[in-house]
Amino acid sequence: MDMPFSDKAAKPQTRSPSARREPMSDPFGRAITYLRLSVTDRCDFRCVYCMSENMTFLPKRDVLTLEELDRLCSVFINKGVRKLRLTGGEPLVRRGMMAFIEGLSRHLQSGDLEELTLTTNGSQLSRFAQDLYNFGMRRINISLDTLDPDKFKSITRWGEIDKVLQGIAAAKAAGLQIKINTVAVKDFNESEIPRLIEWAHDQGFDISLIETMPLGEIDGDRTAQYLPLSRVRETLEAKWQLEEIDDRTGGPARYVRVQETGGRLGFITPHTHNFCESCNRVRLTATGQLYMCLGQEDKADLRAVVHSTDDDEVLAKAVDAAILRKPKGHDFDMSRADRPAVRRHMSTTGG
Repeated sequence: MDMPFSDKAAKPQTRSPSARREPMSDPFGRAITYLRLSVTDRCDFRCVYCMSENMTFLPKRDVLTLEELDRLCSVFINKGVRKLRLTGGEPLVRRGMMAFIEGLSRHLQSGDLEELTLTTNGSQLSRFAQDLYNFGMRRINISLDTLDPDKFKSITRWGEIDKVLQGIAAAKAAGLQIKINTVAVKDFNESEIPRLIEWAHDQGFDISLIETMPLGEIDGDRTAQYLPLSRVRETLEAKWQLEEIDDRTGGPARYVRVQETGGRLGFITPHTHNFCESCNRVRLTATGQLYMCLGQEDKADLRAVVHSTDDDEVLAKAVDAAILRKPKGHDFDMSRADRPAVRRHMSTTGG
């Protein structure tokens, strides 16, 4: 019986890996070195810009076992992926995650993988932060849109700010480097953004601001939520000196340094200034669907290949064929208020 949420599925099989290759290249000459794996679409929050309150999640029978996900990750690493980020939903709510991460850490120990990291809402970090560090993680991203307890409850619907702040403290104490991800939401946290930046920098954390993305049906009109970061930046520049810097962390953020706080501030702007020209990543869902672009519907069904053969070379060829379909960029358009640009929810592909 398949037990995709069981610890029994978490330990990887020993298999002979393919010879390590140079990074894959898409049709536009971009090296694909970054895989984002959504280990589950489930989450213990229901953030208003991400999900409907009454979500229908994937049947567990459709979700790949952690052993199968380990196999897929290993194929991508053998094909030149150097950074692996685990996402969700909330990745730490999936049973067996610590054994899964411990298994993946062998690629860090071999030097084939440069970074294994995680994006989380912070709700489970008090339990798992030390294990994450022990298994080779050195930095994580934590989603946090407000420090106000009532507003936090409002935007997450189910979340408790104290639990998240305790998790952040546990991660910091464990030695994890932390970056805060804040979605800029019109008429919700616009006035609070400077406070969030000051708080993050005082803690020694980087922080990135993110524009809302039109993925999935939600309870409301996304155009009412959309806050262009160009406008936010103008407000911040009236308060602080923002120094352009060339720092990159492998993701889409463009960074500045806030001279008054000394900390780094990132802007992730899929609408006002998209990041497609430097895209080095693909996204794999918990059901084995490989999306070559966050903002397009095209996908490759690797689940079918995983279930049809034990030959990793066949799986590698399926990955190659998919990478050759990677588009030049997305076509997010916030003017289409009547429907999302992409029907799948953010939690399916993990952002």
